[in-house]
Amino acid sequence: MKKLLGLVFLMLILISAIGITSSKPDTMHTIEGTWELQSFYNFDGQNIVDTLPTDVGYRQVKMYYNGKVMWSRTTAEDTKDADGNDVVGKFGYGTYKLTDTELIEIIEYGDEGMLTGEDSVRTFVFELWLEDDRYSQINTDGEGNRIFSENYIRID
Repeated sequence: MKKLLGLVFLMLILISAIGITSSKPDTMHTIEGTWELQSFYNFDGQNIVDTLPTDVGYRQVKMYYNGKVMWSRTTAEDTKDADGNDVVGKFGYGTYKLTDTELIEIIEYGDEGMLTGEDSVRTFVFELWLEDDRYSQINTDGEGNRIFSENYIRID
């Protein structure tokens, strides 16, 4: 009986020690999930100078899972692009990489407007501000000055 109690006591000590030494490390915010565009910021190079909400009828959603990104955008029926063509929606799919300060998206395929022309950009590098339920992807110029951002909230 003493041996059994000694064994149980030893097991409790081992389990306690494992619980103490294997505590979870601090986790970084994750971008995995589904996000909806809420607003845009304009910058003066570093600081926010204006906040613009999305237009009525405009909706953009991004999904990040397992290194893959997919986004879609729907606009009001009367929206026109710079050439006066109707723009109803766009989509793209690809991969993404995340660092402490950057979000890098590499678009593999998308709608015709997204991927036409020799100068079509397929790799996007953004400065990243990431919190639990919101993030901003910030466009910068060649010198690292902030220009504008898209601001998202987590919806799933």
